[in-house]
Amino acid sequence: MSTKPINSLFNWFIRRRMADIEATRRAPVEAQRQAFSMLLQQGKRTRFGVEHGLQDVRNFREFKSRVPVRTYDEFKPWIEAARAGESDVIWPGKISWFAKSSGTTSDRSKFLPVTAEALHSCHYKGGKDLLAMYCAAVPQARLYEGKHLALGGSSALHEDGSGGYTGDLSAIIIRNLPAWVEARRTPGRKIALMDDWTEKVDAMARTTMKEDVRSLSGVPSWMLVIGKRILELSGADSLGEVWPDLQLYMHGGVSFGPYRRNFQELIGASRSPVSFMESYNASEGFFGLQDRIGADDMLLMADYGIHFEFMPREEWGAQEPQTLELRELEVGESYALVISTNAGLWRYALGDVVRITEKFPFRMQVVGRTSMCLNAFGEELMVGQTDLAIRHASDLTSSSIRDYTVAPVFMSTERTGGHEWAIEFDAAPRDLVQFTAELDAALQRLNSDYAAKRTAGLAMSAPRIHIVSSGTFEMWLRARGKVGGQHKVPRLSNQRTTLEAVLALSDFAPRPSAASPEFRTAEVVDKTAGAGRVGFGLQG
Repeated sequence: MSTKPINSLFNWFIRRRMADIEATRRAPVEAQRQAFSMLLQQGKRTRFGVEHGLQDVRNFREFKSRVPVRTYDEFKPWIEAARAGESDVIWPGKISWFAKSSGTTSDRSKFLPVTAEALHSCHYKGGKDLLAMYCAAVPQARLYEGKHLALGGSSALHEDGSGGYTGDLSAIIIRNLPAWVEARRTPGRKIALMDDWTEKVDAMARTTMKEDVRSLSGVPSWMLVIGKRILELSGADSLGEVWPDLQLYMHGGVSFGPYRRNFQELIGASRSPVSFMESYNASEGFFGLQDRIGADDMLLMADYGIHFEFMPREEWGAQEPQTLELRELEVGESYALVISTNAGLWRYALGDVVRITEKFPFRMQVVGRTSMCLNAFGEELMVGQTDLAIRHASDLTSSSIRDYTVAPVFMSTERTGGHEWAIEFDAAPRDLVQFTAELDAALQRLNSDYAAKRTAGLAMSAPRIHIVSSGTFEMWLRARGKVGGQHKVPRLSNQRTTLEAVLALSDFAPRPSAASPEFRTAEVVDKTAGAGRVGFGLQG
């Protein structure tokens, strides 16, 4: 039976959502008011609501006065009560699903509530809307004639003893997928829910290389691993040969900029141009979607049952931080997100930092986390800036990276301070001196505080770069039990623990010969310093 009529029906069905999306674009502030009103009505019916007097709250100002901003550790007692099987704790009814996410300072893992409302009105709605935006932009799209390769995390689900389940958000989503999605997804559940990533990568590659895959979704670093394994098994030169009708890659989790060149080379030529579209989906909720092909920002989704607050930088770490509403934001400014959600989180400090790129409609870029800011010398460097800088340096030196991490080298009586990088390249630059110079120059353009500290090389010297062996970052993750699509290496840290562990592991991974140009040692003259002043230099 031909799938063309089904594809036409799918495109019609999926594009019906565009009218609602357009309405939210035009009136996002009103959509947020409606979201807050709905949340307040539900919150009144919970133990959390009773303890915070939500039944007496008449407006958002009163809500803020009664409910403080909380981190995960501060909100944890209510989550633990819900995990123990109690009903009506943070959301009406019993919560049966808890997404396991990266840990906090006190716990190895966080367990975040996932309600039926959050699944259907937030997470699934986001996936459907991204497809709607793509199909609206590309009316001739033929996605439903083929399969969709979905790459999740370490997907095993575990009963928690109270009738609920814990596991990666991807596992919860897969277990509850609508039938129309499940019918076209690959691989099947048995492989998708495998916990051993070594076996899972091979099984996914062997299965999906035989399918007519039209679209991909998943974290870029792990999608690269799957793609390269498919090329090894198939003998093809590109994914365009394996899947000639591949049309769309939906990515998220990390900045795509450093990976764009990798995917362009990996995919190669296909019958239709392959579009890259970003989503901002976390265990806590689905927050944003790239609504324009080729754009580098995302539309904030104001009608997903999430009410957003925005914390200015000067409020980070304050005992009683002040927050702004959507209408109070300024283009070009960065804010930490605070959310109240239909999963039962109330004024929850997410830790993510977004930069507003446009108002009405509101668009944003994810630029880092409040805890992932390198500020050893007053440089206040954000991960969004290092991602952009490394992408710029890679483009100018025809190189591509797999992963990186950065930490400070602190000042001493013998040396100036600076930044030390460990970078795992897919294609290393032939001239590491040029790469470092371009990286440094880009950072100075992107961050005036960094540029000021680099002036004359007095407060900070030029970056020091180590090229680590292929597979080093995967080894680091595996050693911490964090292998999988939802786990990421901390890219910026004010401590040297991660960097030193990565460099130590690199000694155990296979390396190119010492004569290889990407592993030579060089010194870079710090052009911002006085004549002849030598910066940190470079080490292989």
